[in-house]
Amino acid sequence: MKKNRSTAKLRIGLIGCGHIAQIVHLNILSHLPGAELVALADTDPGRRIEAGRRVPQAMVVADYHELLAMPHVEAVVICLPSGNHAEAATAAFTANKHVYLEKPLATNLEDGRKVLEAWKRARHVGMIGFNYRFNALYGAMKEHIRKETIAPLVSAQSVFSSVVHPLPLWKQMRLTGGGVLLDLASHHIDLVRFLFEQDISDVFASHRSQRGEGDSATLQLRLTDGLLVQSFFSSGAVEEDTFTIYGQAGKLTVDRYRSFMVDVSEPRRSRFGWRQRLRKLWAVRRSPYLLSKMLASSKEPSYCAALAHFVTAVRTHQPVRPDFWDGYCSLAVVAAAEESARTGRMIPVADVEKGGSK
Repeated sequence: MKKNRSTAKLRIGLIGCGHIAQIVHLNILSHLPGAELVALADTDPGRRIEAGRRVPQAMVVADYHELLAMPHVEAVVICLPSGNHAEAATAAFTANKHVYLEKPLATNLEDGRKVLEAWKRARHVGMIGFNYRFNALYGAMKEHIRKETIAPLVSAQSVFSSVVHPLPLWKQMRLTGGGVLLDLASHHIDLVRFLFEQDISDVFASHRSQRGEGDSATLQLRLTDGLLVQSFFSSGAVEEDTFTIYGQAGKLTVDRYRSFMVDVSEPRRSRFGWRQRLRKLWAVRRSPYLLSKMLASSKEPSYCAALAHFVTAVRTHQPVRPDFWDGYCSLAVVAAAEESARTGRMIPVADVEKGGSK
């Protein structure tokens, strides 16, 4: 008897078995309900051996085009270096596969538009790997915004940086997809659109190169309603990932590495601040996020939630968010930021989206 597609497992191929796939995707996709990891592709022999050892039931190949030609593979998860994203995603859609693509969508808007066209022609699920949308902390922060806990809003500030560590060659050069704007800022740019439910209208940026091209950057984003967001990104500073929203009625803060709930601060300092701290400590003990974070791959539960969303969407024929259009919108802001850093001017994102700012 033929299985109902809504109950049969989704047969997935993993393209790229590098560092992030080793610590996240291989483990999650091997145990994800409703999914079966059936094929693996990587050009490096050592990574192929390790991936095959961890997923012995999967076919292992060197060329991802060979994986895409396998008729039993229904969907692919792409974890290649950023410079290969557009070509691999386009090839996957052409091969009639559903696609989960780790960010960024592409390294430039021209290639990004080609991926969008391939996605629209294929009429398949195309999901971009902005997994932080599935982090419960940001979901709770968005709910506070919806409830106007600290309204009216005044501004927002974010930091995303990592300690000095060896970078692969492709991450050191912008041409091959390196730099913090694509690697780190793209996540927070998408978070801004997700949290505030509006587009980014203008960007002012500057960047600095020390260990690699564009390895530190600052952004000032202006949203369509005028809200300003200031951000700092670096691959050679301290390990930090924080997002703070300021309002006239208080402040919301999330530290992705240290928080177990959204920190809601009152607008004035209290004389009895120790009482507030005790209440927060008690609330942390009852936080359902604590256990999920401790058990998650790479201590980030949103990876599993994002991939589960993709699998469910394909099996039930439902739309996904973030989709490839969200990936393109983030890429357009990155392009505007690079144009701003080059010219010293604030750049309207719409100008870049349409094919080039003047």
